[in-house]
Amino acid sequence: MVLTRALRGWLAALVITIAALVAAAAEADSLDSFLTELTPADLVPGADGFGPVRSDVPVAPVLKAGETVAYAFLTSDFVGTTGYSGKPIHVVAAIDTDAVLTGVKLVKHSEPIVLIGIPNSKMVKLTESYAGLDLKAEAAAGGDAHDLDIISGATVTIMVIDDSLVRAGIKVARALGLGGLSPVQPDGPKREVDMAREEVADWTTLAGDGSVRRMTLDVGQINAAFEATGDQRAIRRRERGAPDDTFIDMHMALVSVPSIGKSLLGEAEYQNLTSWLKEGEHAILVLGRGSYSFKGSGYVRGGIFDRVQLIQGDASVRFFDRQHKRLGALSTADSPSFAELDLFKIPADAEFDPAEPFRLQLLVQRSVGALERAFLTFDLGYKLPEQYLLPAAPAPKVVEDDTSEAAAKAALWQRIWKDRTVEIGVLAVMLLVLTGVFFFQFQATVNARTFYWFRIGYLTVTLVFLGWYANAQLSVVNLMALAGSLRSGFSWDAFLLDPLVFIQWFAVAAALLFWGRGAYCGWLCPFGALQELTNKIARAFKVPQITLPWGLHERLWPAKYMIFLGLFAVSMVSIPLAETYAEVEPFKTAIILKFVRDWPFVVFAVALLLAGLFIERFYCRYMCPLGAALAIPARVRMFDWLKRYHECGHPCQTCANECPVQAIHPTGEINPNECVNCLHCQVLYQSEAKCPVVIKQLKRRAKTGRPAPDVALGRPPANHPNANRIKVS
Repeated sequence: MVLTRALRGWLAALVITIAALVAAAAEADSLDSFLTELTPADLVPGADGFGPVRSDVPVAPVLKAGETVAYAFLTSDFVGTTGYSGKPIHVVAAIDTDAVLTGVKLVKHSEPIVLIGIPNSKMVKLTESYAGLDLKAEAAAGGDAHDLDIISGATVTIMVIDDSLVRAGIKVARALGLGGLSPVQPDGPKREVDMAREEVADWTTLAGDGSVRRMTLDVGQINAAFEATGDQRAIRRRERGAPDDTFIDMHMALVSVPSIGKSLLGEAEYQNLTSWLKEGEHAILVLGRGSYSFKGSGYVRGGIFDRVQLIQGDASVRFFDRQHKRLGALSTADSPSFAELDLFKIPADAEFDPAEPFRLQLLVQRSVGALERAFLTFDLGYKLPEQYLLPAAPAPKVVEDDTSEAAAKAALWQRIWKDRTVEIGVLAVMLLVLTGVFFFQFQATVNARTFYWFRIGYLTVTLVFLGWYANAQLSVVNLMALAGSLRSGFSWDAFLLDPLVFIQWFAVAAALLFWGRGAYCGWLCPFGALQELTNKIARAFKVPQITLPWGLHERLWPAKYMIFLGLFAVSMVSIPLAETYAEVEPFKTAIILKFVRDWPFVVFAVALLLAGLFIERFYCRYMCPLGAALAIPARVRMFDWLKRYHECGHPCQTCANECPVQAIHPTGEINPNECVNCLHCQVLYQSEAKCPVVIKQLKRRAKTGRPAPDVALGRPPANHPNANRIKVS
């Protein structure tokens, strides 16, 4: 009774302590609390004080001799900053009256790779390098006016920091009217295009009412514009021709609007356009004539049109060759002739609003050296005439929503997926090949030597490509982040930031139903591949192998389940603390950081690999919490694929003795929780040199002169006394 009361009291105290810690943490993640950890000079050189946080916009004035010289803000107050851990990455920055960042500080994060894999000083230095970023240029270029630096092993984290700094900075500048960036004021309810309007008009009408917009530049204007830059090298390379000769005469129309599209393209070509466009996509028609091409020839080499870009608000769209089609002729009889007639598709993820003004920016370039160019930009503005829009609906009640924020998060992970198209393709091929091997395992393992080298090759690709190149090592930290996300409000965005890890987890989830944990542990785990390959090398050099007694081995393999349950319990209290203890996984040291780390971590990882030279996959067998975590749900697998003879274990012990991870009981059963699906037992199942059942049948057939059994299909001899007693484990 006393013990029970003491236990209850201890649990109550623990709950109160945890609640207090959570409340304190929630209160601490504010601009006020972070500013107490910084000095004004950290954000603005020479500054000596902070003013109170404003009530209308969550920014704090940065003071210098009593005057406001900048405004400090916390990125997570303005935009989503969720990283791969599923928790916000907090960055404090200061912006001056000219919309330039004067200082940036990374103040808090829970990123597992950064937290325990990369020196914090490296992250701090990169974050601070954003000081001096001109947010006016970023607003004009849609956030792409600067170069993105990446730290190996922390790509996702850096992209989140970059995205949140730029978007939050622009929001602050607009809210405060800094640098001439005016606040974005809602003009009432969003307007919609009248897609039912299909009247056809001639060129003169379209050009007159603004359906077609025009920009004309002559040679004299271009020469004068370059002279105004003061660049003597550019001035010397004047355009040829008379000053009033046409340099470019460019027209633009939004042809995804039915009335404009049918007027300019004709009925048939407009139908082709609508079949080309998917839901949410739009298209512009760009026409040009004169000595300068708005397309140029660079897109032929690089696939991108580098002379034009569409800009709407803070967003910009660069066009690629796959978003481009040439047009043969206009449908309007009274239109002038053009040398270039081109359609450009505006993708749905650009969040383009056809009812809002936009502009097409033309880049005019002039060579000033062997590899150098001078540039000028000119804008062709466009606003859809009122007659193409539906009447404005009454203004609804203002409801706070996160639509734009969700769209920005989606744009970030979509950008990451596009950047990693090649890696995604390679992983897809690997998964397809592995699935084929598992479904046709007897055909794959019929030739022992061929299968051996196939497995060595596959593991090498897993280690080099998935591990050291792509850093796509799964970890128990992923599962703890998922559990934390489910408790605090699940969102796909954080998990979609790393496409290779995301795809692997989905593949693992499917594989657990068919083959158990071995599909990942035995084939797709980079550290598992490293252990097996180093053990193969050790065997080649005659390093003695240790086989633990079955009783000891059976008592050691539960250790990994205890490690996993301990980490999971700690994660319920503090995910950062659990991530620190998750260093029991050497994955970050050996795979992500390639042993470039503080010596204690390197010594630990090397010690595990050294143990694996004598006991194959030592870490997988006895310590891996990820393997334990996968083995638990794998108990629900729907199929048993590995074939066994009745003689397996009674008395034959060949497979049990040769199993690389001792996953086969002396009685012949395969323990699916420990099996890594290396398929070595299936090679032995068909071996004419090692399997007693096959050898016995071969001898019997040799005496009778009958052909050998079809062991390639995994079938026992037809007249074998136990032919109908094959069991699957």
